[in-house]
Amino acid sequence: MIDYLPLKKITAQHGEEIQQAVGDVVKSGWYLRGEATARFEKNFTRFVGTRHCIGVANGLDALMLITRAYIYKGLLHKGDEVIVPANTFIASILALTHVGLKPVLVEPDINTLQIDDRLIEQAITPKTRALLLVHLYGQCAYTEKIEDICIRHNLLLIEDCAQAHGCQWHPGPFVGSLGHAAAFSFYPGKNLGALGDGGAVTTNDDEVAAIVRSLGNYGSTRKYVFDYLGQNSRLDDIQAAVLDVKLKYLDADNQRRRDIARRYRKEIHHPDIVIPGGQEDHVYHIFPVLCSRRDELQQHLHEQGIGTLIHYPIPPHKQICYPEWNDLSLPITERISREELSLPCNQTLTDSEVEQVINAVNSFSLKNS
Repeated sequence: MIDYLPLKKITAQHGEEIQQAVGDVVKSGWYLRGEATARFEKNFTRFVGTRHCIGVANGLDALMLITRAYIYKGLLHKGDEVIVPANTFIASILALTHVGLKPVLVEPDINTLQIDDRLIEQAITPKTRALLLVHLYGQCAYTEKIEDICIRHNLLLIEDCAQAHGCQWHPGPFVGSLGHAAAFSFYPGKNLGALGDGGAVTTNDDEVAAIVRSLGNYGSTRKYVFDYLGQNSRLDDIQAAVLDVKLKYLDADNQRRRDIARRYRKEIHHPDIVIPGGQEDHVYHIFPVLCSRRDELQQHLHEQGIGTLIHYPIPPHKQICYPEWNDLSLPITERISREELSLPCNQTLTDSEVEQVINAVNSFSLKNS
């Protein structure tokens, strides 16, 4: 059986280093806001190319802390509109509604599955204050047109990099350094994943960095002094130590994902399967294909011993928790939710396993198609 994402194998690749790093933290007796977290923040700052990195508890918190920081700065206010891709994972939406902001859903480009920059400007109103740019599936969603729109309309550009660790634009700057502030998730299944939850905020804005760090520590700027209505959202030193080990191998791991994706693109040829366009800088957190017979394809691959996942079967505007959107018609987003299937694509796959996936996909029956 080829698992979709064998986390045990991924961790085992650097098992001895991880155990040593975790052991060092345990021996230190300092488990929060200690040397391991400071070291990872410094190294991740260098990697991304920003002045600041603040470790937090998870990716959702990272997004919420950014928006709350801008509210405290007076650049966002409750009721302000924020443009966001309609086909994103729901965390991007929750981060906005939890702090009283209004998401404005914009359809993706079916060829890239990223927000369609041709549709953004028509969604802007006098209440629009920001664009939450989500680098979905590991592909950079940033474009020169988006940059121009944000400048001309004076919009904050907030990046959701939860699926795009190590992804670059063109190549050039890394995601996480393209906007005013960016959120990362280190959920175990990410390209850079911890052994539990974790996240980070990156920014070049000194004030935003200071507010985010304070907000994540109960709103405290110094012990028992609380300048903000904060929360408890901190990256612990054990997770930071694990991430610091894995960070050294991220570029190589991403390159292996690209190599696998290149073979999929070259060797998968089936009339019922569409492979959305990918860029050279894509880091393939997810390798999505579209198929109108998606459920049949998934069952076929399961019978061939290949694990797959669906990202995401119910789009945000059709979720029960957002009843005000349930009658919206977003046909491209809805098509993706019906047809998307994610193939295994990670650094543990062997060449023979990649070939097995390719052969299984190509052998999918054409009957009734």
